[in-house]
Amino acid sequence: MWQLFLSAFVTLFVVIDPPGCAPIYAGLTANATAKQAFSMALRACLIATGILLVFALFGEDLLGALHIELDSFRIAGGIMLFLIALDMVFEKRTERREERAEKVRTAQPQVEDVSVFPMAMPMLAGPGSIASVMLLTARANGIEETGVILAALGVVMVLSFVALVAARPLIRALGSQVEAVITRLLGVLLAALAAQFVIDGIQAQF
Repeated sequence: MWQLFLSAFVTLFVVIDPPGCAPIYAGLTANATAKQAFSMALRACLIATGILLVFALFGEDLLGALHIELDSFRIAGGIMLFLIALDMVFEKRTERREERAEKVRTAQPQVEDVSVFPMAMPMLAGPGSIASVMLLTARANGIEETGVILAALGVVMVLSFVALVAARPLIRALGSQVEAVITRLLGVLLAALAAQFVIDGIQAQF
């Protein structure tokens, strides 16, 4: 169970990427008060958690309704996660997040509620995290293993909330160089996990 928890935690932590979301959130809430920033961070994490829970619990039924085999989803999800990993290694993902954040910032120079968009979706509960949580719960055997995966998701979302709340002092403490190194290391780890998803899907299919 601990191995399953650790595997799920690492996968979801790397894909959701709380350290990567923190600087974007700090920029989006630059004009907000501490109370407003706290409230938006809480709403963003609660909404993202709700979205991911829905896909974790009912995602397999949704695939069945669309006549998509789980092994096919494993392969497609693994490829998508591998592309995300490449973006992380070469910093393309961070660039796109910053561009998206800049569009929101310039469109509304006042204090805008960014909890739903872009923080909850697509930054926290994006395609990669939705695919990951569906793949993890699909591999779970029984209620206990599903509960362990959901517990890992809960821990990651709590850490995401902490990262968003501490975004401003965190950025000052770490600096951009340290953040870039962490993002690249997480990208390499995600690439290996994505390759494993593809291998599992191909083995099960053939």
